[in-house]
Amino acid sequence: MSNRIKTGLDRLTENSKLLLNLGNKVAYLGHEASVTARLEPGHLIINELIGNRLDRLFGPQHGFSTLDQDNMIETSHQVHPSLGIPVYSLYSSARQPSPEMLNGLDTLIIDLQDVGTRVYTYIWTLYLIMESCRQRNIRILVLDRPNPIDGLTIEGNLPQTAWYSFVCMAQIPMRHGLSIGEMALLFNQEFNNEVNLEVVPMTGWERSMHWDDTGLPWVNPSPNLPTPSGALVYPGSVLIEGTEFSEGRGTTRSLELFGHPELDPFSLSPLLNKELSKAGLSGFVLRPTFFKPTFQKHMGKVCGGFQFHCTNRDEFEPWKLMQHSLRILYHEQNLEKFWHTNPYEYETKGLGIDFINGSTSIRNWIESNGSSKELIELEINGQTEFEEKRKEKLIY
Repeated sequence: MSNRIKTGLDRLTENSKLLLNLGNKVAYLGHEASVTARLEPGHLIINELIGNRLDRLFGPQHGFSTLDQDNMIETSHQVHPSLGIPVYSLYSSARQPSPEMLNGLDTLIIDLQDVGTRVYTYIWTLYLIMESCRQRNIRILVLDRPNPIDGLTIEGNLPQTAWYSFVCMAQIPMRHGLSIGEMALLFNQEFNNEVNLEVVPMTGWERSMHWDDTGLPWVNPSPNLPTPSGALVYPGSVLIEGTEFSEGRGTTRSLELFGHPELDPFSLSPLLNKELSKAGLSGFVLRPTFFKPTFQKHMGKVCGGFQFHCTNRDEFEPWKLMQHSLRILYHEQNLEKFWHTNPYEYETKGLGIDFINGSTSIRNWIESNGSSKELIELEINGQTEFEEKRKEKLIY
């Protein structure tokens, strides 16, 4: 399909009126995926358009150049090699810009490719920046980009405030169906619309579109999501981070695989498929396989496991699929240790799986071998209220 989508960045390059009122000192928050449809880096385009008014750059988790692989691997501040301006990391000693980083700033342009899942930290970097800019009356200009896993589907439970963290700071389900521009509008409601916010919308994007419908080139938004298919399964596969199973980091299909050295996928596969079918799940194949992670969990060990393959996007429910898979694995594998107990995104009190879920209720459901009906009840609790708030902020 030929490209018929124009992102907020593409529209900015074609409409000089959108560059009005930026002020004399402008910052740009981006990463490797912040490119035009012609794959031109956004920060260089902005520099061409406004010259030395581009005063500083910011990078999210994984860095401005999207180099750093893992959670809690911090990126240092640096100077851009060709522009000679500061590049501030918002995943270093702090996740929120300091007053010094924002000093004298008139406008902060935000151009991040999100992946449509609550625990992906870019939307929370957006949230914290909005909070800081509100306090200093700094204008925010969000350049909108597609939600790569469609703008219609909502899946997953709403979090409990006790489990708010850097992967969840508001009442958002795991799969939210919003673009990052729409998310900014939703967050501004949390801030009583006190943020000086403007969103540059896309043109041509429709809510039913997945990434391959857009015609846009895929550039890794983070090191471990090298494919759009990885983004599609991510609302489910991210749950594996809270377990002792490998999520395929250190392979060429990270977050599309899960496995463990003690798992025999070919013996488990018939039971797993039978139980998932009983739960009413379809639109996928869990293909038995073996893999050897080159880093992170079970590094250098052969893991038996499964690869996610989506066969019908209209039926595929990755969050439910993985919750039920974890329930089955918990009761069938008899592992000495099932839940990962290391700190998760700087949270040291509590299990990572509970921060990912935003609740202890889902883990309790897994451990008690709960029913499909009980999981649905946990999922839909409060969802109607979210959908009403969401509806008010839809641009497309």
